[in-house]
Amino acid sequence: MNYYETDPEFMERFEHFAFDEVVNEEGQQLEPGTRNLAILATLIGCQGLEAYKEMLPRALDDGLSPVAVKETVYQAVDYLGMGRMWQFLNATNEIFSEKKIALLLPSQATTTMEDRLEKGVQVQAEIFGEHMQEAWKSGHINRWLAANCFGDYYTRTGLDLAQRELITFCFLLAQGGCEPQLTAHARGNMNMGNNKEFLIKVVSQCLPYIGYPRSLNAIACINQAAE
Repeated sequence: MNYYETDPEFMERFEHFAFDEVVNEEGQQLEPGTRNLAILATLIGCQGLEAYKEMLPRALDDGLSPVAVKETVYQAVDYLGMGRMWQFLNATNEIFSEKKIALLLPSQATTTMEDRLEKGVQVQAEIFGEHMQEAWKSGHINRWLAANCFGDYYTRTGLDLAQRELITFCFLLAQGGCEPQLTAHARGNMNMGNNKEFLIKVVSQCLPYIGYPRSLNAIACINQAAE
């Protein structure tokens, strides 16, 4: 559907805001690769499938690597579950096929089934502090969190830990209702070098896709984490 014909006044205002005013706001700009990574993760988090299909080709044309895209989609399974992630994997594969991008990308795995827990705990400790060395022992969910979320995904190459904390922050801010986890991962981001000012830029650039309430909640979480 051509929204410029059916809804021209809306499209004029939205495109001006999202693609001009927000992108060029003084003091809130991000380099294109980071901005595109954050927006794609945010669209997955808010279940914006149709918008994701529009933005992914733009992000690829803008230089975001296919590996970074796939790694973002894979990591979403930990924060949204397969029920909400699966459609984005399908959409990504469809768009890759249309753009003649190989679907089977080089392996990014660095763990085995035998060492995924150990290496996942190491990553947790690197991001959140040495107290995480023992956190996995406090129940099976925390053990799964260490082995599966961190051991299976955070240890992969293709994105560094600062980027992985960035996309996690975006998954959480976009879906709403995860403010305790959002605050914790705002602190994790800061520990990885993504400081308060950077995170506010991320929220600013993602605001057109999630609206004001969730953006303002995210700012409050950032401020709380920074205190």
